[in-house]
Amino acid sequence: MALIRFQKPALYRKDMDAVLQTMVDEKIGPGERKREFLKLFSAFVSQKDGIALRSYLDVIMASLVALDIAEGDSVIISVLSPRIYLEAMRRLGIKPVIVDTDEYGLLDPETVSESLKDGVKAILYFEPVCQIPAFFTAIENMKAVGLPIIEDITESIGSEAESDSGSSDEESAEARYVKAGMLGDIVIAALEEDGIISSGGGAVAVSSSQDCIERLKKYADLGSPYVDLPDMNAALGIVQLSKIDTLLERRRNIFQMYLQAQRKSDTRLFGSASPLFSSNGYGFSVIVKARPDDSIAFANKYSVSCKRTFSGSVGQRYQDKYDRFPNAIAFITRAISFPLYPFLSKNDLETIQRVISHIS
Repeated sequence: MALIRFQKPALYRKDMDAVLQTMVDEKIGPGERKREFLKLFSAFVSQKDGIALRSYLDVIMASLVALDIAEGDSVIISVLSPRIYLEAMRRLGIKPVIVDTDEYGLLDPETVSESLKDGVKAILYFEPVCQIPAFFTAIENMKAVGLPIIEDITESIGSEAESDSGSSDEESAEARYVKAGMLGDIVIAALEEDGIISSGGGAVAVSSSQDCIERLKKYADLGSPYVDLPDMNAALGIVQLSKIDTLLERRRNIFQMYLQAQRKSDTRLFGSASPLFSSNGYGFSVIVKARPDDSIAFANKYSVSCKRTFSGSVGQRYQDKYDRFPNAIAFITRAISFPLYPFLSKNDLETIQRVISHIS
């Protein structure tokens, strides 16, 4: 029996009408649809404007340049960050300062403060597998470090949490919630096929700082139109954003199903299990006690795809550095992930839940 696919883009046949219309209009390159998508995305994450490019790598580099990070400078990243961060820094001559995470897989302000040294100019803040800094105090503490922050919401876009504002005043629901994109001076996201929002490739960088926006656009203009997101891809992104609430609801419902199954197992959930936290359902990851390869083989036996969560992370080369990364090592060496996307059938979901409940 074929394995249940690990990832599948949330695209319907009717979504292709937007791409076909772009082709009929004979405007498949960068143009009006790219600008419309960028406007919609910026609004969704409560930012003003930015750039949409063809590659995640280019967006990371553009963001670093926009913060005036120069050759020889250093940038703090978490050990769970994707390896592409290292390539972006290598090309710019920037030195990565790799640090441990907290218990939820996020950069901890105290750890970051301890890592500050001459030449550290910014933080590239990766939010893995749905996670966000869940409270206003957490955001304030990170900002208090005093460095500009590039917040990568590729895996967290749509996640939110009821905050610990501590105010007795009657506040609006929006004011009481933290959501992905609230931390960064620049907010970036990849738009690959496994993303919450997919344009079939490409990435965005947005900001509310006019200075950052101008610097981002200046970088993009250097390679325009060859680095700009094409209208065909942007058309898909627009469709995804038009139904984002429905997609997020479906993903969240599946996440909750898996969470109930996980509580019957002998595993630990990766990230927050707080009832105040609303996962975007990007993925579902657990830390196993058994050998991860054995757990993956067990899942495969029942036709469920399963992968190591952080096989593509910076930390793959540091699996024996428990003294340096005491929190993250367990995630790097023992975290595995299961399929989670809107198109999973009822039978598939039941099978995956059974497997999760029996993993140890």
